[in-house]
Amino acid sequence: MAKLKTHSGSKKRFKITATGKVKRSQGYKNHILTKKSTKRKRQLRKRLVASDANADIVKQMLPYA
Repeated sequence: MAKLKTHSGSKKRFKITATGKVKRSQGYKNHILTKKSTKRKRQLRKRLVASDANADIVKQMLPYA
C-alpha cells in the first residue's frame, strides 16, 4: 500500500500528546488586539485539548503522528 500524505496545515496547527489526545491553540489572537483586554489575550495563549469529534478528523490528517 502506498504511503499516506500528511496534511501540511494540520501538522503546523496540532500536536498529539503521549496519550493520543490532540492539542490545539485558541483563535481570536491574531489581529484587532487593541480592543481586547490584557487578561483576555493572556488567557488565549493557553493550548486546549480538541474535542473528541474534531480529534478523530485531525488524526486522519496526521497519519504518522
